Amino acid sequence: MTSQTITLAGGCFWCTEAVFLQLNGVTSVESGYIGGHSLNPTYKDICTGATGHAEAIRVNFNSDQISLADLYDIFFATHDPTQLNRQGNDIGTQYRSAIFPTDNEQELLANEAIARAQSDHSDPIVTSIEKADNWYVAEDYHQDYWDGEGQRNPYCMAVIPPKLAKLKKNHAAKLKA
Repeated sequence: MTSQTITLAGGCFWCTEAVFLQLNGVTSVESGYIGGHSLNPTYKDICTGATGHAEAIRVNFNSDQISLADLYDIFFATHDPTQLNRQGNDIGTQYRSAIFPTDNEQELLANEAIARAQSDHSDPIVTSIEKADNWYVAEDYHQDYWDGEGQRNPYCMAVIPPKLAKLKKNHAAKLKA
């Protein structure tokens, strides 16, 4: 097995986590914070927008089962990469669209994915490619949120099912059985 990790920010981490946990070849997804300037931020801290961190997910995957290019394509297909520092009603730099590659290959593939995704959007893609710096794991209650509290949360019920429907429609072959 060839295990790899990529860190992605596509708005609310509850929403992106719910999508990526559905994918065959994804071995784990961890919600957390990256790309900011303060040490050990909490959810309360990053919600202010003052720390510079993004809500993000760290995706561990088996590249023999799903490619990084496929993960990037799914990332772009399940959030709006044309909204600067927001996703829908979630506004602030903590909700930015960003990719945090750990090496040159991940960065090259990210740029290629942006170019592919641009053809699906009339507005420019504003997804940033940022240095993968300090990763801070989000509090326990944020992990596997959709499978727990999320299905009782009105926000999640409004946002996550359409993302999952789009995933199933466009990437059914990539889903876990």
